[in-house]
Amino acid sequence: MARERGLRTTVALTGAVLVLGVSVVLAALTGLRSRERIESEIGRSLAEAAHNMTDRLDRSMWSRASEVGMLGKLGIAPAMDDPARLRWLLDQFQEFFPTISWMGVTDATGKVLAATGGLLDGMDISQRPVFRNGLKGQFVGDVHDAVMLAYLLPNPTGEAMKFVDISTPVRNARGEVVGVLATHLSWEWTREIRRSLLDTMRGREGLELIVVAADRTVLLGPTEMLGTSLDIEAVRRAQKNESGWVVEQWPDGQRYLTGYAFGNGHLKYPGLGWSVVARQPLKAAYAPATAQMAETVLAGGAMVLLFSALGWLAAGRVTRPLRRIAQAAERIRNGERGAEMPVLGGTAEITSLSATLRDLVDGLTHRDAALVRLEDIAYQDRLTALPNRRYFEQYVEAATSGTGSAAFLYIDLDGFKPVNDRLGHDAGDVVLCQVGGRLAACFRGDDVVARLGGDEFAAVLPFRTGAEPPDLDGLARRIIEAVNEPVSTKGEAVRVGCSIGIALWPADSADVTEALRRADQALYQAKREGRNRAVRWTADLPPAPGEAQGIAAEATRTGVS
Repeated sequence: MARERGLRTTVALTGAVLVLGVSVVLAALTGLRSRERIESEIGRSLAEAAHNMTDRLDRSMWSRASEVGMLGKLGIAPAMDDPARLRWLLDQFQEFFPTISWMGVTDATGKVLAATGGLLDGMDISQRPVFRNGLKGQFVGDVHDAVMLAYLLPNPTGEAMKFVDISTPVRNARGEVVGVLATHLSWEWTREIRRSLLDTMRGREGLELIVVAADRTVLLGPTEMLGTSLDIEAVRRAQKNESGWVVEQWPDGQRYLTGYAFGNGHLKYPGLGWSVVARQPLKAAYAPATAQMAETVLAGGAMVLLFSALGWLAAGRVTRPLRRIAQAAERIRNGERGAEMPVLGGTAEITSLSATLRDLVDGLTHRDAALVRLEDIAYQDRLTALPNRRYFEQYVEAATSGTGSAAFLYIDLDGFKPVNDRLGHDAGDVVLCQVGGRLAACFRGDDVVARLGGDEFAAVLPFRTGAEPPDLDGLARRIIEAVNEPVSTKGEAVRVGCSIGIALWPADSADVTEALRRADQALYQAKREGRNRAVRWTADLPPAPGEAQGIAAEATRTGVS
């Protein structure tokens, strides 16, 4: 009994020392590394906040520009000869969109025919950018101070009024420009967006969101910064269309965690080159690290007491089998070959635990293997072992979802049907398997070549903007040469050829579905020119037959864009 008590005491004291040591080490690591973790976490959240604001600004500007453009096309021209009708339309539109401070319609010379609230009626605005640019097409101008309307519109804040211009030409039934629909969008809507985003991040001490123009002038932010130039690393990176975070010193001498993002527009709206930076003082960001260190020390002290008592009570019968179970689990997690969970004797609880864990690990292993196999089957063509149509469509969507470029190739075998007709489908399957292997050998690791069905194949070659583009002509020659090699089947050496259609995204079309259609169009041109050749899409190619849309039509149905 004395020996048993001595062992239990030793284990309990050892556990206490270990826990104390772990607590000390954790406290030290917390002091050394918690700032890095906090910087990373808060930096990412600031970058996300900056991105969210640029996205909301761009989407809002796109919405307003689209609404003004639609009004100019559908509602204004019929009422150009009726100023009262025009004013009613404009007032109704402003009522639905209160962010519009002023909206007016001019004739072709710049004279205001009608405007919201009758402001500037009859005035000549022919020298204003909102008119001169609106004559040429839809125009979205950068932030500027109010000029003619500065003393005509209510201004309860007393601050200098700022507008964003949106204008669009008004055309008659013959398509002639007969006037301009001009709009001044109140800058207040950006403040509302900023307030709403800051509300979602309450509790972040000292957090600021700042909008910077293309010339690095502060458009929105703390009052003392408005109109000043902000030339810091975060802004320079954002203007390179980058997104992320950085720790840097600002002009006020303080160091801030700074997230940044660039507004590159939305859909057809190209953006105004605005950047958004989100900042938080470094001292405020580090405050949780100090609290975490104190909590770690306190938790370590409590754990020492707790584990000392538990270790003394349970060490004799629990420590040894649990250690064996933990060691087995570690080997299994590390993927050690032949590792398995042991079934241990001793107490009923330990025996039940080890048996249950063994069954659980075995079940999870078998289930994961089955799921991996099912996923492989779902995306693989059974005959050629190449990716199938479903995988190709998903890869196209992923490859074209960000920045960069891609080349699409449609490949259709020439002379394959006679092989099927003369030697049978078994021989045709042999040819398809051989061709599939040869095609796979022609492409790079990031490229995907898939069998779409029958003797139709397709490939996508993604490449980043600024990177060396692939040699598509050389690739096409290698593909044709590889496919032309004879295939031995049923005692015969048969030959097939291939026709290739090539199109580039976004060079040939910014719309992915349209780029796929153009690759299909180029393929049919290769067929027309005599087969066994490659054709790059050009604008003067005749259209492909309506029924031969291949993967392009399928992509439309499945939503690849």
